Amino acid sequence: MCGIAMIRLLKPLNYYQEKYGTWQYGLQKMYLLMEKQHNRGQEGAGLATVKLDMPPGEEYIWRDRVEGKNAIQEIFATINKKMSNVSHEVLSNTEKAKLELPFAGELYLGHLRYSTTGKSGLSYVHPFLRRHNWKNRTMVLAGNFNLTNVEEIFEHLTLKGQHPRDKGDTFLMLESLGFQLDREVQKEYNKIRQRYTNDLVITKKIEDNLDIASFIRKSEKTWDGGYAICGMLGHGDSFVFRDHKGIRPVYYFINDETVVTASERPVIQTAMNVKEEEVHELKPGEAMIIKKDGTVKFETIRPESLNLTKCSFERIYFSRGSDIDIYKERKRLGETLAQPILKAINNDIENTVFSFIPNTAEVAFYGMTDGIKKATNNAPIRVEKVLIKDIKLRTFISTNNERNDLATHVYDVTYGSIRRAKVDNLVAIDDSIVRGTTLKQSILKILNRLEPKKIVIVSSSPQVRYPDYYGIDMARMNEFCAFRAAIELLKNTGRQSIIDEVYSKSKAQENLPKEEIINYVTEIYKPFTQDEISVQIAHMLTPTDVDCPVELVYQTIDGLHAACPNHTGDWYFTGNYPTAGGNRLVNKAFINYYEGIDSILN
Repeated sequence: MCGIAMIRLLKPLNYYQEKYGTWQYGLQKMYLLMEKQHNRGQEGAGLATVKLDMPPGEEYIWRDRVEGKNAIQEIFATINKKMSNVSHEVLSNTEKAKLELPFAGELYLGHLRYSTTGKSGLSYVHPFLRRHNWKNRTMVLAGNFNLTNVEEIFEHLTLKGQHPRDKGDTFLMLESLGFQLDREVQKEYNKIRQRYTNDLVITKKIEDNLDIASFIRKSEKTWDGGYAICGMLGHGDSFVFRDHKGIRPVYYFINDETVVTASERPVIQTAMNVKEEEVHELKPGEAMIIKKDGTVKFETIRPESLNLTKCSFERIYFSRGSDIDIYKERKRLGETLAQPILKAINNDIENTVFSFIPNTAEVAFYGMTDGIKKATNNAPIRVEKVLIKDIKLRTFISTNNERNDLATHVYDVTYGSIRRAKVDNLVAIDDSIVRGTTLKQSILKILNRLEPKKIVIVSSSPQVRYPDYYGIDMARMNEFCAFRAAIELLKNTGRQSIIDEVYSKSKAQENLPKEEIINYVTEIYKPFTQDEISVQIAHMLTPTDVDCPVELVYQTIDGLHAACPNHTGDWYFTGNYPTAGGNRLVNKAFINYYEGIDSILN
């Protein structure tokens, strides 16, 4: 779920100096694009710049990467500090600025890191850089992706004679693209040298004729996963491409001054001050290629899948709710839950307070209250901000070591927001209940201080039952409260044999090609209804010192698809993985769970 942002300035730097009063126009826009996507990564950030037509002997690529939650601010503070140390003459002269200041360039690529593999350290922060003595073989890469077949890609590269220094999917993606880029450049060289003898002319012709789509296509065909990738070549070409199932999102905006790419539409709208219809979504399987001369073209990398599986979790939780379509979808997610909520409180509207778990569930809350009003013929309902989020840190995307401690301190309550002494029910909606850590360790305990008659926790997403593998940090089976609940129900009802059978089936196909593997983990859930699992989850997550009934109400799969009809990717809820690699990894995850192995798979 990383965030990506790329800007290509289509005019010389002095154009922006004259029109906007500063050559830093692109740099300032990049800061906005990154800052407006800080929700997509708190582990680190990076920024790279390519300078066009730099004279030999001068650096043409600059990069800065920083770990930590304040990485964006640190990167731009460093850039500003360097600029503050130069004379006004240099700062106001675009030619001198470009020659002397690191991030004075025409191409910018920014990234916000949110890791899903458990690997950390500065070496894993994007953008990645592949150096070469020839600019047209030098590449900067950043992306929002997870590959599910890194072992296959690693083997493919090693059989070609390469020696990858890491098995991380980013490293392998960079080496895979770099290998094909080298071959594409060599192919152009072999053709062009038959007509020209001057090496500088040959190099220029290679850069003009280089087929970006070709080397992407040859690399991408070996990948299994979800991805939106941005890249810049040292001589000035750049590109962005997307997986053919549309799993990961990417948007773009083009005018006569700039080409802008980002992971979310409203980010571009805000940074560039443009309307939503001016920002377009890159088609699944398509690449947008910006040549050094500013020409923009679109090419198919892999034909768009007939079964698109755009990530629904982007819509429920991860993307910013300021996108007009996401805003409407989140309201619908809340609205569709009106009837089960009324059932949970026995239609006692008069003695119920409705609230939400901040901060991302607020829009679903508006939809929920609209739905309740419609279902009760506009009966007056009581709404309060019962919960307050004290710490601006999302435990869902924190590291495992931080998460448990943070969960006990993130929330507080508004005292007096409900009537005490078991008079009022309290209904609070959240966008998702994945692990249940925050509920058990914090939320239910502090809500109990208000002395409600009953607590109803509502999830605007369905039960998360399976690891993701395509972008969200949900990798181990026993992390999911829904999975733990199903296992407990099987044991409590004397059906331990189902667990053993799923293990045997999974183990039997462990060494099969990924295309032949079946997700048998779905059989863990088949004996039970969603409501039965919800009851067990509530039992598991309710602390012993909470002295009122607790009920969980989950969104249904049908309700999800009705609210988000264009984003049908639901594998974390249903187990219907969009690629064969997902089945292979969930198979291995269950084997690890059964055998007691604690491992994040990739």
